[in-house]
Amino acid sequence: MRWKAAAAAVLPLLFWTAQSLAGPAGLDTFRRPDTVPFPDEAPYSRELATLGKMLFFDPRLSGGQNISCSSCHNPSFGWEVPVPKPIGAANTPVLRHAPTLLNAAWIMPLLWDGRSTSLEKQAIGPITDPTKMNATFDGIIARLTAVREYKSWFERLFPDRGIRKETILKALATYQRTIVSGVASFDRWVEGDETAVSEAAKRGYALFTGRANCASCHTGWMFTDNQLHDIGLRGSDLGAGGLEPRDEDMNFRFKTPGLRNIALRAPFMHDGSLGSLRAVIRHYAAGGAEAGRSPEINGFAIPEEEISDLIAFLETLTDTETDVPTPILPAN
Repeated sequence: MRWKAAAAAVLPLLFWTAQSLAGPAGLDTFRRPDTVPFPDEAPYSRELATLGKMLFFDPRLSGGQNISCSSCHNPSFGWEVPVPKPIGAANTPVLRHAPTLLNAAWIMPLLWDGRSTSLEKQAIGPITDPTKMNATFDGIIARLTAVREYKSWFERLFPDRGIRKETILKALATYQRTIVSGVASFDRWVEGDETAVSEAAKRGYALFTGRANCASCHTGWMFTDNQLHDIGLRGSDLGAGGLEPRDEDMNFRFKTPGLRNIALRAPFMHDGSLGSLRAVIRHYAAGGAEAGRSPEINGFAIPEEEISDLIAFLETLTDTETDVPTPILPAN
């Protein structure tokens, strides 16, 4: 049956075999977790994640049926897209650089300004935003209901509910929680393999956790504190300060992104204004562009060769083993 073939394409990476080797000193705080946290009200289901994956890649979820969730969150580019701001339904750039969906199960709050508290709620915004996917759920439900295979999937997985806004969002969120960065060379180093990363990367790690102070915000196995900070980039976008009710103390505060697969995710920052990791490091080394930035950003002296060491370390966070095949979508 087709659902079995589709299910085989979902690779949730729900656990990793723990090793008993003691990792290098100081690395244990970056050790990968053993399981993916699924909420009690939305436990993992292979079939449900497979349905969500099909929806994620299906342009039927956009008003013009010409873009999908994957148009802005492409697995080939670290679940982002390689442009400062992706093009939405209005054929114009959207407000911000697409945030990665890597390790979304652990991200809270969501989005650059932290306005969403669950993956289910988060999806509503881009789907219905006229500048993004420009769809209505009534229209999506009508289109999916007309597809015999989708109708069968929803009736089987959601008895007595079928295709509706809530079930679409639940399927999408279940799939997105399976988007987990795979094992990288850094993880093998954490587990005790001293040959897994280069000497340059080890020097870069020492800088990252030491003088450069990157680890003050980029913490834990995902390398994010899940907080919002003012990093000294100015423009018309107020970030969290633009949300209602207004709070001027939150002006220009944006979510700390995780650093897994960061080498695949240029350009960088919420506005896509920095085109390389070298430019990002220089920005922080200069202490940020403006006053008012978070106190953790103090600036530091760093020669070009040490910038190269930091980049060598960041490149060890790239997963080189996970493949994300595109699903075969149901025909009309």
